[in-house]
Formats: sequence, structure tokens, C-alpha cells
Amino acid sequence: KDYYQEGSHVYNELNVLEAFRKALTTWARWVDASVNPMKTMVFFRGYSASHFSGGQWNSGGACDSETRPIKNETYLKPYPPKMLVLESVLKGMKTHVTYLNITRLTDFRKDGHPSIYRKHLKQTLPEDERVAPLKYQDCSHWCLPGVPDSWNELLYAELLVKENKMRQHQRRAR
Repeated sequence: KDYYQEGSHVYNELNVLEAFRKALTTWARWVDASVNPMKTMVFFRGYSASHFSGGQWNSGGACDSETRPIKNETYLKPYPPKMLVLESVLKGMKTHVTYLNITRLTDFRKDGHPSIYRKHLKQTLPEDERVAPLKYQDCSHWCLPGVPDSWNELLYAELLVKENKMRQHQRRAR
């Protein structure tokens, strides 16, 4: 049976969002207590969307017919509540955390998942499963090149901005 213990209190059940908040708050307290912001930059990459239709990964969910990104924002899913929890925790921190919010970015890219073209046990799926996939499809991870490359570009851009600010600060201090 699953349970969660906080101090001497044991929760038999805990709402997923509340558990997520508690976990992030524990992480945030550790960062605030342990990280020297003069020596360390902290980055947090947000949640990336999955695009199962007709079920989840273990119940017939599929994405193999998705070949184009979403272009109209009105077709996107609502902003995930767990992202609001994350943003709330980040706002309450003493330590600056650069938040790489990739949630909306990935939400548009329903076409970017390995789907039936993933490798499982070092073999590609048999032809009959590619034609009529009956087993698990991967609609939560991302193909390379593609969406993860844009995450790397965002991280790189943030590093360049921070380096530039640091150099400007050093010049002013002279």
C-alpha cells in the first residue's frame, strides 16, 4: 500500500497535486539552504506534454497518426495545474531559479514523439505493429532532432544572457 509520511503524520492517501507541492517545497527548501547563488545557477525545466489519444501509454493510447504540429492555440490542452504549483513554489524561493517553461512549446508539437518508431529491447517494432499498432506507443518522449533541441537552445540562450549580465556587472565594478 502506498503512503506518505511527513514528520510523525502518515497520510494513507494524498492528492497528486498536494504530493507534488510537498515534493517541490522540500526541493526548494534544500536549494535555498544549500546552494550558493554566487557560485551556482539553478535551472528548472518545466513539464513536457504527452499526446496520447484514445487512452494512455498502457491502455491503447496512440499518436502514430500525428504528422503535423498544432498551429491553432485554441486546440491546446488547458495549462496543467501542476505547472501552477511549480510556479507558486518557485515564486516563494529565496534563491533565483531560471524557469525554462517548455510546457506550451511542447504542447504544440503532437507530431514530435517516437510513437511506433521507438526502439524497444534494441529492435524496431515489427511491420505488422507499425501498420496496426496494438501495443504501447511512445507519445511522451521526444524524437531527436526536434523538440529537445529547442530546449537546449533555450538553455544556451539563458546561459549567454547570464554571462553577458555577469560581464557587465564586472565592468561596472572596476
